[in-house]
Amino acid sequence: MAEDPKTMSRLERRKTRTRQALIDAARVFLADHGMADVSIQELTEAADVGFGSFYNHFRSKEELFQAAITDVLEEHGQLLDKLTADIEDPAEVFAASIRLTGRLVDTHLQIARILTRTGLSYLDSNKGLAPRALRDIHRAMNAGRFRLGNPYVALAAAGGSLLGFLQLWLEHPDLVNEESADELAEQLLRMYGMGHDEAHAIAHRPLPSQNDTTRESKRRSASPSRG
Repeated sequence: MAEDPKTMSRLERRKTRTRQALIDAARVFLADHGMADVSIQELTEAADVGFGSFYNHFRSKEELFQAAITDVLEEHGQLLDKLTADIEDPAEVFAASIRLTGRLVDTHLQIARILTRTGLSYLDSNKGLAPRALRDIHRAMNAGRFRLGNPYVALAAAGGSLLGFLQLWLEHPDLVNEESADELAEQLLRMYGMGHDEAHAIAHRPLPSQNDTTRESKRRSASPSRG
């Protein structure tokens, strides 16, 4: 858990801001180029921090990029937690998470780009969508909502489908839209053993508003100023 800034000293707050500035800069590079051949000098300039500050926080570019990916997964996970907190049915929580993730191209473009660039490795992470989806699959199975054998196969199906969907939307926005994300959720629910009518109803229920989280995401997605 992050330390409360109110209890931190001025030096600790400055270190925290510097570290986050580097992570935010790395997120921009990840979204635009993936783990391309970028220098530490370019990263510190994009973060508007001194070159020497880099090694106070990270041992290598790879460590910084991994921290940036973790930061993205944390943001995505917290977004899903906030927006699904009031949903009781685990099958609907799962469907809402799929639908919200499918809409990232429209609501949180940077996260969508980073997820597609980092690929299926996020399915092995203990942060972001993967652990939450697995939790909801287990709960839905225990409640008799999903009829599945191996929940990890179900997770792989959902993760692979979502990555393919996000990539399709990023590259061919004329072919899919937010309603297509609902269709994806419906197809997954039916794959997991739910009847057509119920799957359709769950996958088309109103989603909670994302206005506040979308504004914050757009602020973080902006390129850091260069010093």
